[in-house]
Amino acid sequence: MISPGRPPCALIWFREDLRLTDNPAVTAAVASGLPVTALFLLDEQSAGLRPLGGASRWWLSQSLKALARDCDRISLPFAVRSGSAGTAIPQTVEESGAAQVFWTRRYSEPEASIDAELRRALDRGGAVVQTFGGRLLHEPSAVRSGSGAPFKVYGAFWRAARSGGAPRAPLPAPAGQKIIAGPRLGGDEIDALGLEPRAPDWAGGLREAWTPGESGARDALETFLQDGLSGYSAARDRPDLPGTSRLSPHLRFGEISPVQLWHASEAALAEGLAQARDVEKFRNELGWREFAHHLLAAFPDMARRNASSRFDGFSWRKPDAAELDAWRGGLTGYPIVDAGMRQLWRTGWMHNRVRMIAASFLIKDLLVDWRIGEAWFWDTLVDADPANNAMNWQWVAGSGADAAPFFRIFNPVLQGRKFDPSGDYVRTYVPELSRLPAKWIHAPWEAPSEALDAAGVELGRDYPRPIVDHAAARKRALAALAQISDPTPDPGA
Repeated sequence: MISPGRPPCALIWFREDLRLTDNPAVTAAVASGLPVTALFLLDEQSAGLRPLGGASRWWLSQSLKALARDCDRISLPFAVRSGSAGTAIPQTVEESGAAQVFWTRRYSEPEASIDAELRRALDRGGAVVQTFGGRLLHEPSAVRSGSGAPFKVYGAFWRAARSGGAPRAPLPAPAGQKIIAGPRLGGDEIDALGLEPRAPDWAGGLREAWTPGESGARDALETFLQDGLSGYSAARDRPDLPGTSRLSPHLRFGEISPVQLWHASEAALAEGLAQARDVEKFRNELGWREFAHHLLAAFPDMARRNASSRFDGFSWRKPDAAELDAWRGGLTGYPIVDAGMRQLWRTGWMHNRVRMIAASFLIKDLLVDWRIGEAWFWDTLVDADPANNAMNWQWVAGSGADAAPFFRIFNPVLQGRKFDPSGDYVRTYVPELSRLPAKWIHAPWEAPSEALDAAGVELGRDYPRPIVDHAAARKRALAALAQISDPTPDPGA
């Protein structure tokens, strides 16, 4: 209920859209002509919400501090609070005298249900709620098959999504002189939210690798456009090269929008910074992200339940604690897997090609349920996205929509030799192997004793022997698959 006698204002509720540029909710609130105030709510109390992992909590802390600085620069009052949305948002509306409330839509459950109930409650109290798209290129309800059902195959989905033409133009950030400052709400100090690690403080590598916030996102985009977009279609698969955009955590927290990235890539093409095939490949990656979010809106249990029910009967092994620790710690004895897992632990991020290799190793070489890997990535990735993380793990497992078949089992040695041919990626994250020649670095157990001695490597002491024989593990995985279906011959990976 809005407090009588209090001058009306507009309340912006930031969620996963921690930016001022191309934020339709911000634009509309400023255009309302009302005094404007803004809030971020850390909701760890509403039933059913999945708690953020440790790396995501660190990123959120930094991103909120950056947003607070950006809001202060344009004289937009900004507060951070914690609590259940169902209680805290109505209280904030009453306290502030908000006549209108603006937010960008969320599509997964239970977030969508929380928002719907809140909207009904605020409407009853007299506050007008306005919601906007802003996290995706297309609303999930707008991309449907001919029967009206959500797409389950990426190619058909992306063709349908593209058929409507280019997304709208990005919205500019509001100018400070156009903002009428509303009430300054009391709130929590960001550091008091307990988002960052303290004892021990394991985030040193994250601080070295990343600059969260809208300004950091703009800088990352500019670097990518100048140095990474040209040749992207080929280089993106090479973990030894700076061939990816590294924009995923900025997208995850809405510090930059997919609409901005779409139009930035279009401008880069027009300016001759990249060729059409590179821009098209980059846009396809935006499409894959879009597909994941549309799937999550349709199948909210994607992080917990096999999309393909036949995998409900799959015979996963009970995880061996030592093997699981070796995988998590980058000590499997397979250098490309270990490099990826160590990159993840050090920086909160892993190259996409190596994510597939590391996930395949856990699922198929060790026969560990994909949900265990998904949970580890959820905790350790700064870009742990509820849609992308779950969909990509199910893609590797073969249990998801439009997934790679289970029988496609990555050979970590061949994958390393193909995508890290000189071994530079392995040398960066597995320094104990740095002196091994490229010929042996992806399979050090095959190296002659003279090469190991010259590199200062004693297997079993300086670097582990493989914890599983890949050839035998592959046969075991295919035998497990045969119990639930007739496997198709493996074309090789």
